[in-house]
Amino acid sequence: MDTGSIGAGLAALGFWLFIAAVVIAGIWDGARKRESNHETIRRLVESGTPLDEKLINQITGVNENLDRDLRFGGTLMLWISPGLAVLGIFLSFINPKALMPLLGVAVLVGFIGFGLIYCANMYMKWREQDQQEE
Repeated sequence: MDTGSIGAGLAALGFWLFIAAVVIAGIWDGARKRESNHETIRRLVESGTPLDEKLINQITGVNENLDRDLRFGGTLMLWISPGLAVLGIFLSFINPKALMPLLGVAVLVGFIGFGLIYCANMYMKWREQDQQEE
C-alpha cells in the first residue's frame, strides 16, 4: 500500500472526526442552554415570581424581531449577489471558465435574498393576523 494513500485516508478521517466533534459539541451546548433556561424558569416558579410571556421569551432567547432580522439578511444577500458577479467578471480575465459558475452563484445568492425578504413579509403578515385575533 502506498504511504501517500494512507496519509490521504488519515487526513480525510481526521477531517470527518473534526466535523463530528463540532456537531456533537453544538448539540451538547444547545442542550445545556435549554437545561439552564428550564432551571431558571423552575426557580422563578418556585419563588412565586409571576411569569408573563415577555419574561419567558427573554429567558429563553425567543426573537420577537424575526421579520426585521430576515429583512436585514435578505438585503445583505442582495448586496452580496452583484459583488459575486463582479468577482466573476474580474476572475474571467485570469480564467475564462470562472465567469459562468460565479454568475450562477450570484444568481443563487440573489434568490436567497429575495426569499428571505419574502419570508420577512409573510412573517409580518402572520404576526399582524395573530395580533388581530387576540
